Amino acid sequence: MNRQRTTPIRVLVVDDSAVVRGVLGRIVDAQPDMRVVTTATNGSDALDALRLQPIDVVLLDIEMPVMDGLTALPLICQRFPATRVLVTSALTHQGATITLQALALGAVDYVHKPSTRGTGAHGVEAVAVSVVAKIRAIAPAVMDVSRGDSDFAGAEAGNSKASRSVLPAEGFEPQVLAIAASTGGPNAVATIVRGLPRDFPLPVLVTQHMPPLFTTMFAQRLAREGTLPCAEAQDGEPLQPGRVYVAPGDHHLTVLGPGVARAPAIHITSDPPEHHCRPAANPMFRSAAHAFPRGVLAVVLTGMGEDGREGCAAVAASGGRVIVQDERTSVVWGMPGSVVASGISCSIIPLQSIAAHVISLCSVRS
Repeated sequence: MNRQRTTPIRVLVVDDSAVVRGVLGRIVDAQPDMRVVTTATNGSDALDALRLQPIDVVLLDIEMPVMDGLTALPLICQRFPATRVLVTSALTHQGATITLQALALGAVDYVHKPSTRGTGAHGVEAVAVSVVAKIRAIAPAVMDVSRGDSDFAGAEAGNSKASRSVLPAEGFEPQVLAIAASTGGPNAVATIVRGLPRDFPLPVLVTQHMPPLFTTMFAQRLAREGTLPCAEAQDGEPLQPGRVYVAPGDHHLTVLGPGVARAPAIHITSDPPEHHCRPAANPMFRSAAHAFPRGVLAVVLTGMGEDGREGCAAVAASGGRVIVQDERTSVVWGMPGSVVASGISCSIIPLQSIAAHVISLCSVRS
């Protein structure tokens, strides 16, 4: 939940295609609260542009001459840490691979490259909605020094956005860890999974807002970087301790309790999207709360929108425990902020401390 801006969001469009630069530029400049301040045809020119004037958001292509996006991205993040980067991606196997690499290198999210042919999901109109929403969500807030404002003022003042923890519900016995994330989530989820030990005693469910193919590769990344086995979830497979199950793109990951299956198991559904998302966090949290009364440890990480709020209400009502990432460490405090704003009893914790907090609740030695 970024502080209200009083100046337009300054955008840099980087792409070697004049057509794509033009399309993205028109999308941005059509909005009253954002404008393209300049464009670049490669990563080297983008770095020069960033040195010359302040930029809030970079729309970054990957495959470009002179200096490609993957080379420029870590340099942008290192030299201009206040600038947020959205990579433009093609929905292909190669595009998904490169996009996941870009997210690991510091991009906060991706948008699909607009197609000037057709009016489908990747046509100009559909892409425009996504581009505009994501730029607004990730743009850094403007600090008013005269008033002493800052992105961290709320946390320092000890208000509802500050880090805080609540005691576990009476009778709470953790049986499953369920994690939800969206914008900025891949790195946040990876941070938590890397922090879990080999002897972690719970199955781990992950819903990250991503399309098919991306979720497969995201699961592979978690398997490489963490100590726990991880894969895209399969319908009917039993839940096992110490394994990570990632919701497949365009499907909801839910849980069948022991009253329905012989043992708790994964159920993959094509039920309608919730909050415009599939996979969505709400079905995962609701079904887990039903399958494991007083046993769900729910974690809501950075992300746009309010997905997860209703599911966390079900978790809390069933005697489970809810943890949300704090505002300071979130790329977007939409999903976690909505849980806090709804009054659900939860712990608000910086990202870097969540894994240790989860381990302490599960009585596991790190």
